[in-house]
Amino acid sequence: MREVGESRRWLPSDESTVRLLTWSARLVGLLAVMSVVLPAGRRHLRDAVSGWLDLPTEATVAAGVAVLASGVMLIMLATALRRRKRRAWQVAVVVTGLIAVAHLGWRHGIGSGLTALILCGALVLTRKHFRAKADPVHGKWRALRVAIQLLVAGVVANSVLLLTAPARLSGHPGVGDSLLHSVLALVGITGPVQPTLWLDDLTAAIGLVFGIGALLLGGYYLLRSAEPKPSLDAEAEARLRELLVKHGADDSLGYFALRRDKSVVFSASGKAAVGFRVLAGVALASGDPLGDIEAWPGAIEVFLTECRDHGWVPAVIGCSERGATVWLRYGLDAIELGDEAIVDVPTFSLDGRAMRGVRQAVAKLHRAGYSVRVRRSVDLPDDERESLATLAEHWRGTETERGFSMALSRLAGPDDPDCVVVTAEREGEVSGLLQFVPWGPEGLSLDLMRRDRAIGDNGLNELMIAEFLTTCRSLGVDRVSLNFAAFRAALERGARIGAGPIARLWARALRLGSRWWQIETLYRFNAKFGPSWNPRFLLFPAVRDLPRVALAAMEAEGFGGRPPALLRALRR
Repeated sequence: MREVGESRRWLPSDESTVRLLTWSARLVGLLAVMSVVLPAGRRHLRDAVSGWLDLPTEATVAAGVAVLASGVMLIMLATALRRRKRRAWQVAVVVTGLIAVAHLGWRHGIGSGLTALILCGALVLTRKHFRAKADPVHGKWRALRVAIQLLVAGVVANSVLLLTAPARLSGHPGVGDSLLHSVLALVGITGPVQPTLWLDDLTAAIGLVFGIGALLLGGYYLLRSAEPKPSLDAEAEARLRELLVKHGADDSLGYFALRRDKSVVFSASGKAAVGFRVLAGVALASGDPLGDIEAWPGAIEVFLTECRDHGWVPAVIGCSERGATVWLRYGLDAIELGDEAIVDVPTFSLDGRAMRGVRQAVAKLHRAGYSVRVRRSVDLPDDERESLATLAEHWRGTETERGFSMALSRLAGPDDPDCVVVTAEREGEVSGLLQFVPWGPEGLSLDLMRRDRAIGDNGLNELMIAEFLTTCRSLGVDRVSLNFAAFRAALERGARIGAGPIARLWARALRLGSRWWQIETLYRFNAKFGPSWNPRFLLFPAVRDLPRVALAAMEAEGFGGRPPALLRALRR
């Protein structure tokens, strides 16, 4: 991994200032939390509040809740400050001001109050550094709605408890008293109703949970990272297709820029483009920039400017070595993610000892009555195209749709006439299918591999690929990109004689992970066809961003990430 210092071109020169403010916000927030959580801090707070203008003792709880919530909010704000969010800066100024006033006014936690005051002043003086756009566009209204919903829910829950248990209350409080008691419980203040001890504790706990929850969840929705709905409009798609006509042969992943769930930015000259999708605050590009390599820097600079404007973390998955070399100039680090299997069609043959396994599988399935058809998408009748799309969806089952950097996400579409569809059939029934997308005029790249899992005949994929490769010459195809093999080099190093303990341990961990993610299985499958291996890389700004980038990459590729239920809740 390459070390990158302060010369990172995608970050502004004031990066150290923003980083210092970020860690200062975490420190001030932690001090505020400790001033309430620690026993000594609570005693000082109680004495300060009780002696200040003769406030009632119940105000101690409300003050503690306010300081605790402010400290937690400031810790939450630190991440958004790190991404230079303007809205986070605005909220941070208010929160640090409140913490400073609370501590200095009550003469409680003077050190915490002074640090909060200094941080508030520093934020005001450095306001020009926080220019990232607020995301999403309606975030403040969504945050307000969530906060109001939780506050109302807390009031309703406590009111129902009080109104349905009159025997547990002293006197005969009215509906208005119950509502006022429920509202005050949100901030930890005892209201006019006097319930029994256990009911009083229950209503206080419910009120605080909903009150603090409204503040924190509202703050989350106010500050959360943008995930704009990706879309590829007709004009952008037409421009991408023009670039593919001229430069589509440069990268086997170039055609996948036409996915409809990607956004795209172009260089000022229009000769290059970067396709990406935003997930969990990460702008994830895939493959190399599309277009003229001389115009790549212009497209990369536009992409990084977009990331700075929105506070996104830039990252690239599936980049080639040539593409990685250009990205590295802009301060991104790179790690080898795996290898792409490239088959040279003119030299491919089923003869020889190395191809014995594939040859036997092909012969076995031919004897079982299977045949293979290879056709361009444009040659498929409309009814058959729809039937194959239905079969592909059915064979996928309930699994998450996988693929982002090497998947088109549609089958035999009318807008993709040069795609190649391979079907395996027996007695007129389709049992498996493949789809390949164009890789320039003389290449194809594997997009989709599906088969009927109900049948017990093994080797169906080997049959389709072997028959397809022998047919490629008639299609004018000289090279074919097969599946991507993640961490192939690590698996090979760990299996070599004399491999070190770390290499063996890493390879063993990858084999264990293959039980869920088919890491070794894909490598062994690709290796059957004698391909050459082209490394692909993952690029990211810094090691601290790697967990977030890895999560976004796994979610994009369909191998994990945030649970679907959580995503549905966040998008409501």
